[in-house]
Amino acid sequence: MSENGTSQNNDNNDLLNALNNVDNVKVGDVVKGEILAIDDDQQAIVGIGETGIEGVVPRKELSTKPVDDIKSVIKVGDVLDLVVISRIGNDKEGGSYLLSQCRLEARKVWDDIQKEYEAGHTLTVPVTQVVKGGLVVDAGVRGFVPASMVSDHFVEDLSQFKGQTLEFKIVEIEPSENRLILSHRAIVEKQRAAQREKIMAELQAGDTVEGKVARLTNFGAFVDLGGVDGLVHVSEIAYERVEKPSDVLKVGQEVKVKVLSVDPDRNRISLSIKQTLPEPWEGIEDKAPQGSVLEGKVKRLTSFGAFVEVFPGVEGLVHISQISHQHIATPADVLQVGQEIKVKVLDVRPNDHRLALSIKALEEKPQSGDEGRDNGNNRPRNNNRGNGGSRSRRNNRNSAETSTANAPEESTGFSLGDLIGDSLKKDIENQENNKD
Repeated sequence: MSENGTSQNNDNNDLLNALNNVDNVKVGDVVKGEILAIDDDQQAIVGIGETGIEGVVPRKELSTKPVDDIKSVIKVGDVLDLVVISRIGNDKEGGSYLLSQCRLEARKVWDDIQKEYEAGHTLTVPVTQVVKGGLVVDAGVRGFVPASMVSDHFVEDLSQFKGQTLEFKIVEIEPSENRLILSHRAIVEKQRAAQREKIMAELQAGDTVEGKVARLTNFGAFVDLGGVDGLVHVSEIAYERVEKPSDVLKVGQEVKVKVLSVDPDRNRISLSIKQTLPEPWEGIEDKAPQGSVLEGKVKRLTSFGAFVEVFPGVEGLVHISQISHQHIATPADVLQVGQEIKVKVLDVRPNDHRLALSIKALEEKPQSGDEGRDNGNNRPRNNNRGNGGSRSRRNNRNSAETSTANAPEESTGFSLGDLIGDSLKKDIENQENNKD
């Protein structure tokens, strides 16, 4: 055979081998590719192994991270591990393939994540974006964290998590659909459960600890003690009356609390803020000595008098007989809740938390002559009896004023009972009987 014939046979064999190799390269195969050239479109022309077949690697398929200049990451002669994405063209002889390095990297990442998922492990990855409905993280591949799985409580502003590196539980993984669902809430709940168990075991009633206001409700404030929340009932926020916890506290505020009770079975901790504060009745004899004049606010009105707050957490009683020199049917006739008034201290009993106050003691008494004319308009008066009766009534009235401090107790200081009124009524009835 001639030399020309031999060369032709070799060319035919090479072409036949190339055609066979085309059939051997399939979509999804992992191949070795040598960079042959880099064109003006930022694409790398590669030779696929020893097949004699060429492929193309676009810039965006080089890395999972953005590439501005393809020549900054590869050069002619480099050999890359690539995955076959698709075939370009239908001509066997001139056909080539679309190849990708980043998808091969992603495939390896998916395989690694799958192993972590099966082993029950977690991922610690950075949050890269805040999108509608949740967070996007970079786990080598794109991962998504639904808003409901970000924390163990509602978070209004998710932007605070952007840039943070957090630990996540793998909830769902589906490489074929590029779906990776993660949860940070599961991590937080697990941590809180461990912390709760520890705190419940160590915390004792009577302890004073630091905490942070986590939530506010109409009935109280929940304080985070470092992994477990305790409740400060609205009645335990302050010694003075608190209508709404939000009036005196705010979320995130650092507070000192006293532990009232711990119930591990029900996971409940009762706390008090006011019991860490100075007792309001302490030193009351110095702050409100007998005979002193104070400014206060009417807090409550009852049938027998008005309770006036003179210091935060300190209320005194103005008995109905000490409101005015004139007769009044009920305290509400002349006073209103919230009204600012001046009162005189009649009696102080620190141990009993009782303070007897008077409004009328600061007002000028009516002239006795006026009283006599009022009485004279009602009936004829015997001078002897009248003078004696007037003195008797004045004595009874003075007795009523000084007996205010002995009014019965109520839960806040004084209780229901109008002994003075009953006493005056009986005295007047006896005097009328003597006249007859």
